[in-house]
Parts: sequence; C-alpha cells; structure tokens
Amino acid sequence: MPLSVDSDPLSPPIRDTVDAVPDDDAEPPAIVSISDIHGYLEETRDALLTLRDHPDFEPVVTADSDGTLHWADENYVLVFNGDLVDRGPDNDGVLQLVGRLIDEAPPGRVRVTLGNHEWMILMPKKYRGIGWYSTERSTDERRTYLQRIADGHVIAAYDGYNVTYAHAGSPDPYVVNTVNDSLVDAAAELEEAIGTIEDGTTQTRVRQEYPQVLGTGTPAKGPDAGLVWIDFSHLPSDGPPQVVGHTRHSNPQTKGDIYCQDILQDNLQSDGGHGVFVETPESLSAVLREPNQSVTAESLA
Repeated sequence: MPLSVDSDPLSPPIRDTVDAVPDDDAEPPAIVSISDIHGYLEETRDALLTLRDHPDFEPVVTADSDGTLHWADENYVLVFNGDLVDRGPDNDGVLQLVGRLIDEAPPGRVRVTLGNHEWMILMPKKYRGIGWYSTERSTDERRTYLQRIADGHVIAAYDGYNVTYAHAGSPDPYVVNTVNDSLVDAAAELEEAIGTIEDGTTQTRVRQEYPQVLGTGTPAKGPDAGLVWIDFSHLPSDGPPQVVGHTRHSNPQTKGDIYCQDILQDNLQSDGGHGVFVETPESLSAVLREPNQSVTAESLA
C-alpha cells in the first residue's frame, strides 16, 4: 500500500523549500531528516524519538499508549530522505507512519524525497523478480504512488537553509523546483502508460529522458547517475552543500559540505548508532542514540 495520504496537494513553492513554510513561531522551523528506513519500523521509531530523549530538543513525534507515533506539533519540518521500503520486515507499517505524519502535520511540514527503492515502484521492469516489496506492487498501487508525486507529497529534492536534501545527491548544483517539476512530468508519462502494452517501454524511455532525476547511471550508481542513484563515492568534496542517504555507513559521513545520513541499516545489530540530522539556519547536527540508550548531539557544520 504505497503512501496513501488524505492531505491536499502541495504546490510550489511550499512543495520545494523550507523558506515557504508558514511559520507562526518567532524562530524559523528546524529541519529534521532521516534516510534509508527500508521497512525497519521499530528502528525508525527509535531514531525519530531521539529528539524527545535529548534535553536540548523538543520532540518531532510523540508516542501514544500503544507506541503509535504522531506529529508532536512543534516547530519542525521533517524530511524522509528516500528509501522508505524494502529489506526490512514492515514496509506497510513504515508507509502508514509516514502517511499519518503527513496528514497530522500542517501543510509542508513533512516532506518525502524519492529513493531508488521507491524508483522501483515507479519503474519495476528493470528489477522485477528480485522479490522486493517495491517491485511487487499492483497497477493500482503504482498509480497511487505516482499520484503522490503529482500532488507534491513525494519530491526529487528539497531546499533547506544551507543544504539541499535528495536521496543520493548530485556532484553539480541544481535547481530544486526544476528537478521536482521534471519528476512530476515523468510521473505523468508513467501513469498514462500503466496497464497498457506501452508500460515497459515507457519505463525505459522515461529513465533515459529524465536522467537527472531518474537515471541509474552506467554502471548503476555510477558517476553519471541521477539524484536517486549516484553513490556517495562519486560526490566530489567540492560538490554543492547537501544532505544525502543511499550509501550505507556506520556513522554520519562528511565530505566537504556533503553529509551522508544512511546509518540505520549498518547499526541494526547494535543497541545504538542510529538517529536523525537537525538543520537550523545556523547549524547542522547529528542526534544519535548511544548503546546505553542515551542520546548525544554532534555538530556537523
């Protein structure tokens, strides 16, 4: 059940940038981001609750009596930076969590960037037969996810204060609203072909026509890959400031002004190590759970 939400569509500029988020508070909203959840619902809950468990932060989510997470109604924007599904045991639970937070939060306060595993929901032909959740969605489920893109709830990239957010990132500067418009255009072409004899050929053509947002690279994850596929190793240290996921590490990685937050999977067997990033106009921090379940914050920029 790919990302089903009841919220109204989001149009630019609120679709694309934190600067457009209405703010009734004296301070601009902090941006909390997490990537590469991959169907691990319990670990995701634990990572999102790090802010609740640190004395310097207000919570971004709260847990009710049965452990269900809800929007905490604090001054945040929450970015899920791609790869919500595959690998883990509860893909539907993760998608329900994200959809619930989108619906509970004010418009534009929960953003979801396209990951390469959501890419497979859009275009399953290339990876069909692997057995992943993303490649086994029905025609109607694929259409639902494409509609989330058309509605602005799933985007290619998001503009923070000093960094951009995209699942894998880019070695070169790009304009966020332009790549998001390109993703909407590509999704419209894919949706038109779903269920027809043109479905498979359209998937191949769209991947080639929109390489910046959907290109896999040659080889896959290579230096010519797009925003959801390029490997962290191909991002240069003088690349544009950005927060990315996609490439697994045990700890947050810094390369120039590029910061990788894909840490949840490599810490699955430990009692800590996972967490979130928090960006304000003045800073970027990693808020991480320690093995003893305490939470620490370390400055990244």
